Amino acid sequence: MRVLHTSFECYPLAKVGGLGDVVGSLPKYLNQLGCTADVVIPYHDTNHNKEQHHKTIFSGIVHLGNVNYNFSVKILQSTELLGFQVFLVDIPKLLHRSNVYGYSDDTERFVSFQLAILEWLLSYDQKPDIIHCHDHHTGLLPFLVSQAYKYKELSNIPTVLTIHNAQYQGQFSYEKLNYLPEFDIQHIGLLDWDKCINPLAAGIKCAWKVNTVSPGYMKELQNQANGLEGLLAHENNKCVGILNGIDHSIWNPETDPMVIKNYTIDTLISGRAANKEWICTRFNLDVKKPLFAFIGRMVYEKGADLLPDIARIALEHNDINILILGSGNPEVETQLLQLKDFFHGRYNTFIGYDEKLSHIIYAGADFLLMPSRVEPCGLNQMYALRYGLIPIVRKIGGLKDTIIDIKDGGFGICHENATIQEVCDAITRGVALYADQKYYKEIQKKIMKIDNSWNTSAKKYLEEYEFLNQLK
Repeated sequence: MRVLHTSFECYPLAKVGGLGDVVGSLPKYLNQLGCTADVVIPYHDTNHNKEQHHKTIFSGIVHLGNVNYNFSVKILQSTELLGFQVFLVDIPKLLHRSNVYGYSDDTERFVSFQLAILEWLLSYDQKPDIIHCHDHHTGLLPFLVSQAYKYKELSNIPTVLTIHNAQYQGQFSYEKLNYLPEFDIQHIGLLDWDKCINPLAAGIKCAWKVNTVSPGYMKELQNQANGLEGLLAHENNKCVGILNGIDHSIWNPETDPMVIKNYTIDTLISGRAANKEWICTRFNLDVKKPLFAFIGRMVYEKGADLLPDIARIALEHNDINILILGSGNPEVETQLLQLKDFFHGRYNTFIGYDEKLSHIIYAGADFLLMPSRVEPCGLNQMYALRYGLIPIVRKIGGLKDTIIDIKDGGFGICHENATIQEVCDAITRGVALYADQKYYKEIQKKIMKIDNSWNTSAKKYLEEYEFLNQLK
């Protein structure tokens, strides 16, 4: 069976968040199960892409209304380490950018990318048995495959839509309807949601199967999906939650090349101590104090706006260190930077994205803070478990599916709501746990044995693919 994953991100070629990690791992595990899983993403103008060898296998033209764009499809020639084949859609005038998102013409970029994929597939002699779409950036593909006259020969290919985050839907005005190839106008309702063309809604309506990245998130979307609650309830019969996994070959403290010192369950004390010492030296923190860390985008969904007050109150009431890594809301960034003036030697922050530093923090911090308002799955808590880093999480989405509170016989610290007080109370619980070093180390060894790899989840995806193929 041949599966084509379509996405705007794929680690390590392009990553903004969890989407990149998932698309950079799931295909490899599917291939290990005997599937042929490939990935197609845009050719982003990044250093990583410039360092790779590519071969152009197709050239064509994308029509957006009256404007034509030349494009090519390149194949990445060195894919041994990835474990799957990668195709790159290069539309120089639209996709050849240094950032993945954040441009005024993002609608044109997303639509052109999807049209280019279909133009290529029309002539490609190894057509996929399944087209797997990830988030709204490829949410129009199920509609285009099933409704556009131009792509009729692809209409029998089952489509799967994975919702990584329903807060982002890619809506755009009907003034840009002419971007799409001709279709039966009587079916225009498949595109519509709240009087806009909504790619995510269109994908939910037209895909053969829809899944979220955790069972908990699928349940939550029935009540809170940024306006799509009714649609998801209506399409419930084809919806399922499949928990994400992590790539244990990358996220492995024993072999991770990014950490300061590698370690196993048997050597975690010395290994984690070496990584913590490096962190504390680099960021002027006290290695003897418990280190609480946050890693992620500084956005509302992650509860980042709460971090300045959480850090201030927690530091005033506890003898701890706090380190924050991430970027996003400029106001939050400024407040976090200002805290450095008040808590010298106990607090620091790194504004930006640093993959290597994140790995070292997983390997050296003592507790990971995830006060999320929305967390479709969450990968950070799984990375933390793999490295013996105890998560402090809100009971939401995938966090609720993966972390059990110590009080309930589990291995993490959970709180019900994303509030300053509840997170600070959870930190206080962490301080008490850290004081009992024997029990603390027992928990660390326990969580390092938990298997959150893609093995189980990849099998579930393969089962869904096989079922859809029988429906053709």
